[in-house]
Order: sequence, then structure tokens, then C-alpha cells
Amino acid sequence: MMGKVEKKVEKYARKRGWNVGARMEEGILYLEGKVPSYREYVEIGRFAGKQHVEGVVNNLEYEGKKRRERKEGKREIIDEADVVIIGGGVTGCAIARELAKYKLSIILVEKAEDVACGTTKANNAMVHTGIGEKMGTLKQKLCVEGHKMYEKLAEELHFPYEKNGMWIILTRDSFRDMPLPSFLGNLIARFIIPRIILHRARKLGIPMYMVKRKELLKEEPNVTPKALVAIYSPTYGVTSPYLFTIALAENAMDNGVKIMLDTEVVDIVVENGMAKEVVTNKGTIKAKYVINAAGLYADEVAEMAGAREYTIHPKKGSTLLFDREYGEYIKHSMSLLKFPRLEHYKGGGAMLTFERNIQLGPTIMEVEDREDTSVTKEEMEQIFRHFSLLLPELPRKGVIAYFAGLRAATFTEDFIIRAAKKVKNFIHVAGIQSPGLAAAPAVAKMVVEILQEQGLEMVEKKDFNPRREGKIVMRELSIEERKRMVMANPLYGRVICRCEYVTEGEIVDAIHGRLGARNMDAIKRRTRAGMGRCQGSFCLPHVAKILARETGMPVEEIMKDGNGSNMFIGKAKCLLEEENEN
Repeated sequence: MMGKVEKKVEKYARKRGWNVGARMEEGILYLEGKVPSYREYVEIGRFAGKQHVEGVVNNLEYEGKKRRERKEGKREIIDEADVVIIGGGVTGCAIARELAKYKLSIILVEKAEDVACGTTKANNAMVHTGIGEKMGTLKQKLCVEGHKMYEKLAEELHFPYEKNGMWIILTRDSFRDMPLPSFLGNLIARFIIPRIILHRARKLGIPMYMVKRKELLKEEPNVTPKALVAIYSPTYGVTSPYLFTIALAENAMDNGVKIMLDTEVVDIVVENGMAKEVVTNKGTIKAKYVINAAGLYADEVAEMAGAREYTIHPKKGSTLLFDREYGEYIKHSMSLLKFPRLEHYKGGGAMLTFERNIQLGPTIMEVEDREDTSVTKEEMEQIFRHFSLLLPELPRKGVIAYFAGLRAATFTEDFIIRAAKKVKNFIHVAGIQSPGLAAAPAVAKMVVEILQEQGLEMVEKKDFNPRREGKIVMRELSIEERKRMVMANPLYGRVICRCEYVTEGEIVDAIHGRLGARNMDAIKRRTRAGMGRCQGSFCLPHVAKILARETGMPVEEIMKDGNGSNMFIGKAKCLLEEENEN
């Protein structure tokens, strides 16, 4: 018999003239039928996700729906493990490192040529406190817990992390888009909203305090004079998401985890309700337990196992990055509170990276393509318009780069971390969008608890080494320390990237590291070569030459960021000779 939720969803669809059927099974709502376009597909999925459901599987058809072809894998058994982790983002690598504390055989597979290549590498690097999340959600709970774990992790693993604080600012523009008299909007902004935020902070145990306009403008003179009041969050942090992920992966490897890059999962073999084998493009891995941390493709991986309990609908966020020349323009990261607020969106901000680049964004937009990381002129203008209300004089000429990332959202808009209902040794770790970076350490601990509940024997290692040696960063050393490094290895005296002061020695270290860089972007993530004002215009060919020399690859085979992203097609003189011959 059809329940209240199914009837409500079908009624919603009928009113709009859509042919939609809804079916509930074990708390999961399945949608079947057809709607006009992707826009309506998302609309009804989001409506369904607001009901009392554990997940929404959206199987609706619409005109122009794109379908991914299933790839063929290799059925030859190449390895076996107690636990196979699918996905090498920050979540998958945090889980790998946490599981490395136990006497288990663990394999992490990642389809890209490096870890941190999906959602992880393209976010604003904020280690959120949890104040911006919906109260009572799993994402808020794990964000609050994960945030508190970063200080110890940074000390153990030597990755960048700093509690640089956050201003949450209300201005005379905060309520300008709402049907309120200006005096009433300003009154609410000055006295009511700050108290609501501080009350939430006390409930969550997050230290925050109110700052009057005069004090704010003294501290941040470039903030709009329309500012009314601010709430300061001193424990808000910033990290490097890719360096954190690389640190987790390398420490996991040091403690026995096997990481297989350029290894795409194409099928999951299930027998008698249990996942038995993970089939990849390189061969098949036998597994006692499978953890699905595949990010934007988590629903497709779950489908392979017959365990799909949600649908991912990507949300794109675009960000502008400014030259470090403007790094002193603001002293702390800041966010403008503006009403009405978009659902499931914290609003972005003017954020300071660990290296003191200002970044504006991210925006939020529903997109169908899970690989769409384009940034349009309209999106850039939208960012400038929004943040001119916060920093009206920040010069546009300071922008040196722009990028977009994709959020792996489910229709319930919360993390989904649990054993699958029909395949008990298959663990979902899905819907990990913001604040997934902050929550990752706590997510990993939760996954360990689930595995214990599912019957995996967990015996702690006595020889687990939680520490990872720090990498040499020449720009951070004193003159005397640099001299010693150059005396020991002259390659540390040859600067390759002038903007970021990256030496040949550091690039060679990145190539031959524990998780060695094998393409240009992998080197960039580890060293910052090419991340400065000229964006690699000077250093790119020199880095490519070093990579070719150290790996034995012909320059023509060097990739920007994985298969199919060739940087070069041949030597220029050869091409000129061919042209002359024709």
C-alpha cells in the first residue's frame, strides 16, 4: 500500500503535469517516470529529499539525459584485501589512514593518476567549525568533531594548517532583497541575527563573540562602511586540501596501505548478498569489505553492487583567486550574511588561503555534467557583484586564476555513511560535500565503528607510526638553512618557479616522493610551481623537462593532469620542418 510520502511526492508531480511514480523501500524513495528536463529532475528530487526518507534514488527520464557507458574490466585476480576503499579524495585517504592503525590488509583504488583530484582539490580549503550547517544533521556533527582533530593531525603529518579566524559580517545590504523597511532590516541584522548565531555556537561548544562596527572597521579597514556588526569565530581554520590528502595517503602507505592509482572500478561482484570482488581496469581484487568513497560517482559505484540508495546531483562552485600582493588587504577570512539565504549554501566568502591569497567564492549552481569545471564570464561577474557588497574596493586586476569544483550532493543534502541495506559488507560514504574537508577525520572514525559493527575483527597495531616527515620547502627556510641545503644538494639552489620560489630540488623530491608526482598538476599540488602570478608561463617548460628527465618519459608523453591531457605534441623545430616540407 502506498504511504504518505509516496502520495505526497506523486501529488507534487501531478500538479506540474509530470508523470512520476514513487515507491518506498526500507526508507529509500525510488522515483520512476519522466519529466521535461534536468531542471525538473532536480526539482522533484530535492522535494522528495525533504520528506522523511533515508535516501532518494532518482531514476526519472528526461530529454537529452546523458548516460555513461559501462567499461569492461579485467577479471584476472591481481590482489586481495580485508578492506578495499574506492576513492582517493580526502575522505578515502582519511579512512585509509585510520584503518592503517589496525592489523588489516587495505587497498585504496583511485581512477586518477594522483590522490585529491576530484572535489578535494577544488574547494576553498576552509576547516569549518560547523556553525554554518543545519542543526542536527550528520554533516554538522562530524564537522564539529573533525574540526577539533586538525591540530593534532597537522602536528603528526606536517601539512599546512592554521586557525586564522573568520568574520561573519552583517551590513545594511544584508536584508535589502527582502520586503522589509530598511530600519527594521538593520535592527534585525544588528541585534537579533548575532544573538541567534551566538546561541547556536554555545550549544555546539564553538567559541564565538560579537564585534561592534567600530572595532571591525579598525581591524578590517577595507570592509564596506555599510557594515553594522560582526561575529568573530577565532577557531575557524584553513589548510591545503591536497597537501592534507597527500599527507594522509603517504602516512597510510608507511603503515602498510596499498594505493593503486590510475585504477578505475568498473564492477562489483556480489554473491549471496555480499560484495566479493572489485573489478578494475587493471584486474580484480578480492575483498572482505568494500568502502564506497567515490565522491561524484558514489551512486554509480553503489549501482554496480546492487546497493544504490541515493542519487548524486552535482553542484558547481566557482572561485576567483587573487595575487598574494593583495594578501594584506584583509587580516582574516570573512563572510557576508545576506537574506534570504539559499538552501544548503553557506554563501561563500572572501577567504585567505594558507599562503595568503585572497579567494572569492564559491558560487553554487546545479549542473548535469559531473566533469563540468568550467567558469563562465557570467559566473565571474556574479562573484564580483556579490562580494563588492563586502569589499567594495578590492581591485579586479588582482585576479590571477579562477577555478570550479563540484559538490557531490545527494537529494537528502546530508552525508550518507552506513552499511548498505542489501549488501552488508558494502559501506556507503556518500554525499560528502562541504564541510567534507573539515569532517573527514571524524568520518574516518565513524567508518571504523561501522566496520566493527559489521563484524570485521579490528586488532590495533602496536607499531603504528602516526608521524610523517615534513617536506623541504625552501621559501620557508632562513638564509642559513637554505645555504646548508644548497651545500648538501646544489639542486636546491636552482630556482625553477620564480613566483613561488620553488627549486629544482623540491620538484625532484616531489617526483620521487612516497606518493610520487607523475604529471604536471601533481607537481604543482606538491610544490606550488606554477601557482603564482604568471601561472606557469615561465616555469612550465622547465618543470616538464625535469619530469621527463627524472621519469624517463618523452616530453610528448607528459600529461597536465592524467590520461588524455598531453602538454605537448612534439618538438617545435620538427613541426616547422614538417610544415616546410608540405
